[in-house]
Amino acid sequence: MQTFHRFIAEDSRNLINLVEKPVALIVTSPPYPMVEMWDEVFFALNPEIKKALSLEQGNRAFELMHRELDKIWVDSFQTLEEGGIACINIGDASRTVKNQFQLFPNHARILQGCLEAGFSCLPAIIWRKETNAPNKFMGSGMLPPGAYVTLEHEYILVLRKGNKREFKTPAARKNRRKSALFWEERNTWFSDIWFGLKGTRQKLTGKNSRKRSGAFPFELAYRLVNMFSVKGDLVLDPFAGTGTLMLAAIASERNSLSIDIEGDMQKIAREKVLHFSPEARKYLETRLDKHLNFVRERENEGKPLKHFNEPHGFPVVTKQETDLQINSPSQIEEKNSNFFSVSYNPINRNKIRIRSLF
Repeated sequence: MQTFHRFIAEDSRNLINLVEKPVALIVTSPPYPMVEMWDEVFFALNPEIKKALSLEQGNRAFELMHRELDKIWVDSFQTLEEGGIACINIGDASRTVKNQFQLFPNHARILQGCLEAGFSCLPAIIWRKETNAPNKFMGSGMLPPGAYVTLEHEYILVLRKGNKREFKTPAARKNRRKSALFWEERNTWFSDIWFGLKGTRQKLTGKNSRKRSGAFPFELAYRLVNMFSVKGDLVLDPFAGTGTLMLAAIASERNSLSIDIEGDMQKIAREKVLHFSPEARKYLETRLDKHLNFVRERENEGKPLKHFNEPHGFPVVTKQETDLQINSPSQIEEKNSNFFSVSYNPINRNKIRIRSLF
């Protein structure tokens, strides 16, 4: 299999004109309204937002920012195929306006905009962000009632266009089986609360780029791509930043389209993609190693696995996992400016015949 990946430096409000094929999955994290690092981005979209903040009209600024994002959710709905999924990573914002500290519930307002665009809401995921801050409280500390709960989580809103996706042909069903998850992964990934995901370095070093990015962890993107798409699908990030979704798509044998208005983000993403093969292989080998450790633990507990995965040569829990196949990107080639072709090889080092142990 070959996959193809493109990064476009364009305004995501042109989404309909930029996407040529139906999209199976959107994974994105937009600028966060009412988080100060994103103010300039919103000011450029609508000068009335800057005016509202200068007048300390926090609720009005919040609403105007989300009206700009609403346009993207409408176009996102149109680009998705029937049964396609959108995963939106977003955190709420806390800010003091008019000397009054308050929360601005971004996740709720985005959900409202997506429902109005036509999406159906599926159960969301909350992921707990790791923090090393010694003083985690905000406000007056130990003195009630003036302290505030610290925000240590973000939301992944999960939305669907139309009815559940169908796989009607034998080829489509076979590809779906190759795209399966391990039983133990499914039990962790399809929980509504995720722990242990490490955030991505936010500070950028480019002379002309913005000072920070809002990148989500690679593991977050990789999970979502594998949970809600199959090999060969097209996945889209209309707020691509430094290209984390593109990397997750490459590691997952999906095609991808990434869009970000800032050209410097494109340069950062390009360097990541061109040097990604060794990192991807290491990550995928670790994924297989984790499964082998799970197999050994089950054997030690006297719970032998009844099914066998032929592509990799090890036991699995369910019949649905028997065709699961994980391949590693072997060559990443830049065809033209920020358009990449990726070829794959099987990961053979983990093809260990251990049926005799069970």
